Amino acid sequence: MSGSTRGIDIVTFGCRLNTYESEVMRREATAAGLGELQDGAVIFNTCAVTAEAVRQAKQSIRKARRENPNARIIVTGCAAQTEPATFSDMAEVDLVLGNEEKLKAHNYRALPDFGVNDFEKARVNDIFSVRETASHMVDAIEGRARAFVQVQNGCDHRCTFCIIPYGRGNSRSVPMGAVVEQVKRLAGNGYAEVVLSGVDLTSYGADLPGAPKLGRLVKTILRQVTDVRRLRLSSIDSIEADSELMDVIATEKRLMPHLHLSLQSGDNMILKRMKRRHLRDDSIRFCVEVRALRPDVVFGADIIAGFPTETEAMFENSLGIVEECGLTHLHVFPFSPREGTPAARMPPVRREVVKERAARLRAVGEKAYKRHLASVVGTAQSVLVEREGLGRTEGFTLTALEAGRPGEIVEAMVTGHDGERLVAAPAPAQQVRAA
Repeated sequence: MSGSTRGIDIVTFGCRLNTYESEVMRREATAAGLGELQDGAVIFNTCAVTAEAVRQAKQSIRKARRENPNARIIVTGCAAQTEPATFSDMAEVDLVLGNEEKLKAHNYRALPDFGVNDFEKARVNDIFSVRETASHMVDAIEGRARAFVQVQNGCDHRCTFCIIPYGRGNSRSVPMGAVVEQVKRLAGNGYAEVVLSGVDLTSYGADLPGAPKLGRLVKTILRQVTDVRRLRLSSIDSIEADSELMDVIATEKRLMPHLHLSLQSGDNMILKRMKRRHLRDDSIRFCVEVRALRPDVVFGADIIAGFPTETEAMFENSLGIVEECGLTHLHVFPFSPREGTPAARMPPVRREVVKERAARLRAVGEKAYKRHLASVVGTAQSVLVEREGLGRTEGFTLTALEAGRPGEIVEAMVTGHDGERLVAAPAPAQQVRAA
């Protein structure tokens, strides 16, 4: 996503949490006067989840400098937090901010134009020293039909392949009252759908008084914010799903029937080497239980292909879990070693094998997705219009629909699919519900 306000252009990579934080950054940078610079400013909110994500960020930074030779270029986000020297050593970059620093206006004043010397090119403090996550109120998410609300940040777990805890720090939760107020604010500003986001969403509340869990938060939001039409969860760790969350999945139709699971593998030995907290049967059992509670649920999942030491038999277990869990929206990641993680020191799978396995896993995922598309044809669906001619069902399935404005929910009948998206028309008794 990218957008500009008063000379500030923000380029966002990675997760929904970054999308939310980019709006906070826009407000804080504007308050600091960054938008008043004659040649403007470009801020990169980076992702560190793969080496490829870092490479793409560097490529975009170089391109931005060529296209904006006199603009101020600031780099922040997880990649800036985990490897600040990589970006401060780039001649194209004027300032590097850590993940905590990017959310505070005064840090954007560390530029020569503001009378500050440039000895401190990188402002990146120890992210593990951060103990709380504040509620950064935003009124809108630029260019988005749905809004994102940060409820949690950081992660207490140390999966062997993951660099993110070093970019985000330990798990911190936003107090429940502040989350409710933010959702009220966004619903009052016209958003029909709000997405709860976090680095490790299902760990929500462990650090708060009374240790409320995610299920309690969801119930409280839906009870106190009657204006929100659709509430959605970002990626969850199914082994952490609490009883109240299972109850609200079963009973609350405003909680969307789409769960994206952090599975990573379908093989027990690989899961152990990843230091995941679940086994294969845990994932299958969770999907069976949720489907019994909510038959219309749609599952997505992250799966890594070619993790170090993965044999062909181990990989077959990952292929098989797609059908056994009934996965529909598959995100496949060919293993990419991240320097500083234990997995980077494990015996690697040959690169050509990693790529081949990722391609096979994607092919299985595509077949599962097309089966899902076919199963929805002929049904009535509520579609949130994202942009002209395109929207998403409650199950997050992409839908072509020539009706409604972005942010509106349209009642539609699915007439077919083209292999990539559903094709729908407004229902005979059309009801367009304004966002």
